[in-house]
Amino acid sequence: MGPADDAQVRGWVADLGLPGLVDLHTHFLPERVLRKVWAFFDQAGRHYGTEWPIFYRHAERTRIQVLRDLGVTTFAPLVYPHKPGMAAWLSGWAREFAARTPGAVPTATLYPEPGVADYLAEALRAGARVVKVHVQVGAFDPRDPELDAAWGLLAEAGVPVVVHCGDGPRRGKHTGLDVFEAVLRAHPRLVAVLAHAGMPDYPGALDLVERYPRVHVDTTMVGVGFSERFAPLPADWPSRLVEHGDRVVLGTDFPNIPYSYAEQLRAIAGWAAADERLGDPFLRAVLHDTPSDLLELRT
Repeated sequence: MGPADDAQVRGWVADLGLPGLVDLHTHFLPERVLRKVWAFFDQAGRHYGTEWPIFYRHAERTRIQVLRDLGVTTFAPLVYPHKPGMAAWLSGWAREFAARTPGAVPTATLYPEPGVADYLAEALRAGARVVKVHVQVGAFDPRDPELDAAWGLLAEAGVPVVVHCGDGPRRGKHTGLDVFEAVLRAHPRLVAVLAHAGMPDYPGALDLVERYPRVHVDTTMVGVGFSERFAPLPADWPSRLVEHGDRVVLGTDFPNIPYSYAEQLRAIAGWAAADERLGDPFLRAVLHDTPSDLLELRT
């Protein structure tokens, strides 16, 4: 049920009849920023109460090759700021990274600050295909009036925004699906992808999928052994996915995960096997077709 290890991933994907994987939630960052992120995870015992060894702690070139070896044909290298003055610079870096990296799509990010709508509009004109918003790390309120025009731009453009707004792995000052729902009520056409499927409030995330036709969830760190220790999935998770199989997209958090890429795929395969109404069609949608549609790769 799913690939036993990374070496089996490419063959397993081919057996599903897919040309490759489309991962909507990976992280590539400027080197000095990435080193700080990894230093944070090195202290995860203090921050989260559990160790978090980076499984793919390699140089950038090697990390890109790992994705290719896994059969990831397209991926979104997400960036995110933790303070004002970073978002425009990170968005520019992400465009440059995508331009020099086959398979990477240009991405952008934002922060509630003067000029946010301007640099976001510039990023969209330059071809940004995904926008990352990290409410937890940024410690900002997504309902901030400074962001209203930016949310409006994204809703109008139909560009998916991957939003980490859930309370996992730890509650933030402005996290919570109820907080982000206020943004959805104001901008119901927003193509929002709830990172980590709203962890730990998985039922609440699917409730938002039901209420808002352009809301999706990603699979990032969902259902793997590491996360099941502190944010276990409800028993009815596979059956609830039956009605929303086309609103689930592959995300992994590569490379900043404390386990193999294959483990995430095994978790998704487990959901597909747990309910006969899911099966291989669900896997093909999650791993390739739905994220491709969001990125407009199939139009």
